[in-house]
Amino acid sequence: MSSDYKTQKGQDFDRAAFESLLKRKVFLWQSFEPYGAVKGLFDYGPPLETLEAEVINIWRDHFIRTEKMMALKCSMLTPFEVLKTSGHVDKFADYMCKDPKTGEILRSDHLIKDVIEQRLLSDREARGEKIEVAEEDPKKKKKAVKAAKTAVKLEDAQRKEYEHMLATLDDCTGDDMGALIKKHDIRNPTSGNEVEPPVSVNLMFQTQIGATGKEPAFLRPETAQGQFLSFQKLLEYSDGQLPFASASIGYSFRNELSPRSGLLRVREFLMAEVEHFVDPESGKRHPKFHTVKDVKLPLLSRKTQNEGGSKPTVISIGEAVETKLVDNETLGYFLVRIMYFMQKIGIDMGKLRFRQHMQNEMAHYAADCWDCELQSSYGWIECVGCADRSAYDLSVHMKATGVPLQVREPLKEPYRVEEWTAALDKKKSGPKFKKDAGKVQSALDALTQDMREKLSISMQKEGKVSVDVPEMEGGKVELEKDIVSFQKESRIETMREYIPNVIEPSFGIGRILYSLMEHVYWTREGDAARSVMSFAPTVAPIKVLVVPLQKDAKFAPLLSHLEQRLDDDAISFRVDQSGVSIGKRYSRNDELGIPFGITVDYQSLEDNSFTLRDRDSTKQVRASLDQILEAVAKMCRGKESWKDVQGRLPVFESEGKEE
Repeated sequence: MSSDYKTQKGQDFDRAAFESLLKRKVFLWQSFEPYGAVKGLFDYGPPLETLEAEVINIWRDHFIRTEKMMALKCSMLTPFEVLKTSGHVDKFADYMCKDPKTGEILRSDHLIKDVIEQRLLSDREARGEKIEVAEEDPKKKKKAVKAAKTAVKLEDAQRKEYEHMLATLDDCTGDDMGALIKKHDIRNPTSGNEVEPPVSVNLMFQTQIGATGKEPAFLRPETAQGQFLSFQKLLEYSDGQLPFASASIGYSFRNELSPRSGLLRVREFLMAEVEHFVDPESGKRHPKFHTVKDVKLPLLSRKTQNEGGSKPTVISIGEAVETKLVDNETLGYFLVRIMYFMQKIGIDMGKLRFRQHMQNEMAHYAADCWDCELQSSYGWIECVGCADRSAYDLSVHMKATGVPLQVREPLKEPYRVEEWTAALDKKKSGPKFKKDAGKVQSALDALTQDMREKLSISMQKEGKVSVDVPEMEGGKVELEKDIVSFQKESRIETMREYIPNVIEPSFGIGRILYSLMEHVYWTREGDAARSVMSFAPTVAPIKVLVVPLQKDAKFAPLLSHLEQRLDDDAISFRVDQSGVSIGKRYSRNDELGIPFGITVDYQSLEDNSFTLRDRDSTKQVRASLDQILEAVAKMCRGKESWKDVQGRLPVFESEGKEE
């Protein structure tokens, strides 16, 4: 790990010390540890579980309440046909390579990235740069190949090629990665062995519904499909008015090939997804875009990435949409709302950027897609995807089920339509095609107006036509004039029917939580052993530390009253009455990220006043209990800052410096 990545206060980030803190303070651990733990599965301890709940509450308020979205809870068990139709059965996959000698499975893009980054690191060291590397896991050290310790300097052209490879790796297909592995002799870092060419592996967990095993299903890989299939009900709930949005928060499952990097790549994770449905003829404008058009965002464009660059351009979202860097207003509006959400929960804005998907990354139906990436000690990590999915999802499910997942609205002015129709004679087509009659009619329905007109002319001349029906054996059928008719009909159109387009912001909550914890971590100046987690008061798992100066029965009534008042105000707190010094008590609770401390001392017995300590600055004020609790409540709601409180309440200077 390079020394380029810093803590909140600008110190070199020590991941080993950070992970030690998370374990020591019971933030998280690998699931089923007594049985040896399972890779890619984690249990959240009290601090992280509560942090997640606070972040989700802010997400609900920021998106669902403020944007007037419809909240849904959809099933995690998903029938096979649903995910077959959506494309997940065929395409939801990663590429993996196998070490044929050890049997180890390696994700292809991770393998290339790890090896090339190590070569670039070696080059930097050979050029005299000071490189700080995180302490390795002893288990991994035992497995690692004994390689030469001498740094290897690369030719300038080779270094540039490697840097360009890393910048464009997301745009590579499986064949592309296979070619890179062969060209650059990329081997398994732990064994030194050559690896087999990349193969595609589906990432979904398969299961079954019912005892017979005849109804295959999957644990959902995303929450989106349930929302799409609920579209008609949502349309009815919104009185047929577009645009509208649904939102769902729930668990998804992906059978990661090589889970690693803690919470950044896991097999079970919480997602928060929005599906914003919009009329495609509206230009995908957003009614509130004017309120954000001047907001500037760090945007890393596809063009910059293709040129090997990784530095985003700071530009207003209004200009980005006007120049078509960002495809439309609704997509742009949500990019701003995503950034504002990250600000609210305490993400470091200097460690945030929006990266546009490379052409090969995007689905064929997507109009545009941007990832909100957060920088961590593992590099830049995708935490939110914001995609314009066009009308793909509703279209494929409508075609597969026959259910009209579309909008019908009255036209202001009816108009006459002339169009060619193509219809089978059911009495004759049924006996001839039997169960395939529906497939033939669907193929006719899919014909364009021009094609129907051409077939009508052919039918008049030859008495028969050939029609493509891919789902039938041979892929074509021959139809005589007594079995199909092509006619030009005229009708008055009074309704407009259309399939909405969808803008989808999709949040990986676990990745956001991990990045947030890294962003708020730092150590006291001059004492690296005194770690601090500077959670914003709005998201801090525990808001207040209650600290009696000493163990003294005289404090009991005051403590009881204070605890009751905190409970009445719904402010979470923790009482520390251990025998160690007050400085040590504050220090060890700073590691939990508790933003405020209320001290009960002997003066409190006399005048009912208390000191309020700020975690980050260690400054204190002294005031009545009512004033202290009012200040804490406002800061926990984000209505006041410590600076505001310090400006209006009397400063308190403690007699001794904190230990």
